Amino acid sequence: MGGNVISPEALLDRFSEQRLLVVGDVMLDWFIWGGVSRISPEAPVPVVEVQSESRYPGGAANVARNVTPFGAKVELSGLYGTDPNGTLLETTLAENHIGMELCLRRAEYQTITKTRVVARHQQVVRIDREKRQPLSAALAGELVERIRAVLPRIDGLIIEDYGKGLIRAEFVAGLLAAASERGILVTVDPKPGNPIDWTGVTTVKPNRYEAFACAGIEDIHRDAGVDPLDDAPLLAAGRSLLEKWSCAQVLLTLGEQGMLVFSRDADPLHLPAKAREVFDVSGAGDTAIAVYTLGLCSGLSAGVAAHLSNLASSIVVGKLGTTPIEREELLAAITLHFPDGIPL
Repeated sequence: MGGNVISPEALLDRFSEQRLLVVGDVMLDWFIWGGVSRISPEAPVPVVEVQSESRYPGGAANVARNVTPFGAKVELSGLYGTDPNGTLLETTLAENHIGMELCLRRAEYQTITKTRVVARHQQVVRIDREKRQPLSAALAGELVERIRAVLPRIDGLIIEDYGKGLIRAEFVAGLLAAASERGILVTVDPKPGNPIDWTGVTTVKPNRYEAFACAGIEDIHRDAGVDPLDDAPLLAAGRSLLEKWSCAQVLLTLGEQGMLVFSRDADPLHLPAKAREVFDVSGAGDTAIAVYTLGLCSGLSAGVAAHLSNLASSIVVGKLGTTPIEREELLAAITLHFPDGIPL
């Protein structure tokens, strides 16, 4: 094997050596699993007979969870409450070996909880418990100082904006300044409507809707099945965001159409989706940014890192719930698609 490629096993060994920090809106994902055999006599809704319940890290915490199967060190920074669900969140994070020393637990915050009722492999309803509360200047300063102290031992920073109040302009400015001082790679999952300046980050990863919303361009081909490389408005949106944020790449996720990578020094790269069967798209974007960031930190180009990210996402959509990809699953997929090794 030549010096310009690496074996799948060696690459995943590199994954295990990375040290990532995930900053964003942390949540608790609660799943109620059951069966449906009748309609309620009280209203035209299914009666779900509960069979089991499970709880997982959600939101930014799920991104961190998608890093852990590869043995990488991951820290999480965010806000959560002193309510009972906050205690459950702590338990689920500990079970998944996610460090939370950089998280702040405050009485004035409600732990964001998303409860999904699933029956016969289908989500029946989702119940959200949240109280959106903007981040105060005092808490923002405290978080930035905590994060600044650990950055010397961090290889990559992932910022996850779910629009719940943590990712504010002042906080982001301090966070990016601290990361820039250390030359740390930064990837971002943005939220439309939140006017954050992502100038200078490594990669921003919007989905199609988010890309058009952030670019202020009308999506005239939405759901029309147009080839992404022939979709002029889509290409314009990607190039516009690349210029707007002065980032190295824009990684645009397109669901069943895969991914589109925009780089300053290359033509747009389209990676078709690899999923054979889709059961649940919950958490697919979290998997995508986790694997992509691990790839960049491990020395892969943006295009190759996106290819691995696309493979990982295609695997997790075939699972129920916010289930992360496992190391052996990604190893098998990489081996199949890169039989001669992964380019460096």
